[in-house]
Amino acid sequence: MSTNELKMQQFYIEGNWVAPQSSQRFGVINPATEATVGTIALGSKEDAESAIMAARRAFGSYSDFTREQRIDLLESITSVYKKRMGEVADAISTEMGAPFKALAMPAQAGSMLGHLKVITSLLKDYSFHHGNGTTRIQREPVGVCAFITPWNWPIQQVSCKVVPALAAGCTMVLKPSEFSPLSALVFADILDEAGVPAGVFNLVNGDGPTVGSILASHPEIDLVSFTGSTRAGVQVSQAAAPTVKNVTLELGGKSANILLEDADFPSAVTGGVVGMMTNSGQTCAATSRMLVPRARLSEVEEIARRAAENVVVGDPQNAKTIMGPLANAPQFEKVQSLIQKGIEEGATLVAGGVGKPEGITTGYFAKPTIFSSVTKEMTIAREEVFGPVLCIIPYNSEDDAVEIANDSEYGLSGNVCSSSVKRAQSVALRLRTGNVSLNGAMPDMSAPFGGYKKSGIGREWGLYGFEEFLEVKSIFGFYKN
Repeated sequence: MSTNELKMQQFYIEGNWVAPQSSQRFGVINPATEATVGTIALGSKEDAESAIMAARRAFGSYSDFTREQRIDLLESITSVYKKRMGEVADAISTEMGAPFKALAMPAQAGSMLGHLKVITSLLKDYSFHHGNGTTRIQREPVGVCAFITPWNWPIQQVSCKVVPALAAGCTMVLKPSEFSPLSALVFADILDEAGVPAGVFNLVNGDGPTVGSILASHPEIDLVSFTGSTRAGVQVSQAAAPTVKNVTLELGGKSANILLEDADFPSAVTGGVVGMMTNSGQTCAATSRMLVPRARLSEVEEIARRAAENVVVGDPQNAKTIMGPLANAPQFEKVQSLIQKGIEEGATLVAGGVGKPEGITTGYFAKPTIFSSVTKEMTIAREEVFGPVLCIIPYNSEDDAVEIANDSEYGLSGNVCSSSVKRAQSVALRLRTGNVSLNGAMPDMSAPFGGYKKSGIGREWGLYGFEEFLEVKSIFGFYKN
């Protein structure tokens, strides 16, 4: 067995790759080929507790690290990560099907460098205390953190938890998704090479009901940060409640892309379609509902159809591929059933549909699918499909568009397109959602990311994400009158 194969069946605990105490194994499938590319160990209660206690033992010394020591550590991680980023991108493309050139390397693996840059810069100038009269307000690391991350943006979700936690002085245990664990294993090796002290970062593979549940409920965990479905987020919250720990959740979305009547329709519609198909639609912030003026519906349908036809679906290793497969078999089946549901409920199928793209027989590939004349009551307009499925919903007025956009149990993201920036700003301010882009503006990694309603609790990225890992202490009488 090679070193890499051995590490796939081990856990990273207290600075060492260790054998699991569990005998349970799980095959990692390449979704483009349906071939097993490796086997990981699934941890037990004992494995999870071993990692938790390692993080607890390390917290005392690591929380005392100076600002300069933490900055040096982040810079060391950045240096090693740059050297090995290609390995991370290869792992991501293999484990969940992201096209290597279009997505896995620049966006998926590249996101780690973005968060490292933002947080390192923030740490250099951050004030951990200030005076309020005779009182000192102190910010201190929250403690031992548990991170449960998803399969759709595997290293991105690891980065926006691990990086600020390290900067804050916390120790941690990571449980990546068992469907896409390979990139996290490479990252653990990168942290080891970069000199992260033993016990500060620990990794245990496992499933949600076993390892995830232990991490969420354990009394030695001070904060649990979860990214995934709203259903699973509720379960994490329930497991965490008896120990009254900090909980942050980044959950589902059903975001609206509002095209006002003065928008540049060829650009806005094409951009909306391509954006929806990026990562095969497996993005929580994807604008999966395109709201358009009713009088422009036919025009929008034709632009969207042409855009969908130009999305190149296929081998993630092909440089021309824009959209790879869905990440795993359960997700493929879910997306297929929801596409069928859209047809049965009477939505107009503009492009795509059930089944695999023409000429593709192997892999969890779905067709870039567009429905039109979707009503807000339809299942595909309300449920998070998490696949390459766009719903075009007509509206009658600007007020109607805002009402439709806000008529969702989710509130994660959104987009407003208009030739008038002031008009787009006005509509954006009326949306009940944590993030809004104007005319397709790219996300800002220094800004907070998170949602309203069932899209989550708390924020990630930048200053707001960093401060999730800090407790606030008031020391009365610290200063003399």
